[in-house]
Amino acid sequence: VLNSRHAADLEAREAELLGRGLAASRATFDVADEAATAAALETLLAEHGRLDVLVNNAGVIRRAELADYDSATWQHVIEVNLSACFRLAREAARPMTAAGHGRIINIASVMGLIGRPSIPAYVASKHGLIGLTRSLAAELGPRGVTVNAICPGYFATEMAQPLMADEEFNEMVCSRTPLGRWGDPGELAGAVIFLASGAGSY
Repeated sequence: VLNSRHAADLEAREAELLGRGLAASRATFDVADEAATAAALETLLAEHGRLDVLVNNAGVIRRAELADYDSATWQHVIEVNLSACFRLAREAARPMTAAGHGRIINIASVMGLIGRPSIPAYVASKHGLIGLTRSLAAELGPRGVTVNAICPGYFATEMAQPLMADEEFNEMVCSRTPLGRWGDPGELAGAVIFLASGAGSY
């Protein structure tokens, strides 16, 4: 079940997966909308009768110097990157714990382990997401639900395009990375599949 705020993006990805002979459906809602999130999870459970894996992958970033970083921007980033993950995990944990099995996988960031200037809300949200992951892992593990975070480094996503276009920053990333390039988003798939599978049960 694919999620995005943008129906056109979901339709294209769903068609791609269906074209490969896979089962796929879509749920168009904004993870920052608490009511929409709860309704979507309720619909998903009504249609499928179970929820095995939740991947919290939505994220936003806003760049500004501290003096110019307004409270509304801070709240929006925290809401999408952290609070939405909390609410989705809370809703997903109910059917998972009832079944005695489940996987919650949070896509955090290397910025949840270090810091950089001009992205205070993003750094704070990813640090918070790692802390949330640890707390939920401790609570839900005894009930058969594993909770893990993946902390990617520099990946060539749409969100990273401004940094990739900055020659100095791009050179910094490539020169300090053993493979000499940005990661491809598809290269995260193996880690997600591992954590979602029986191979990642511990």
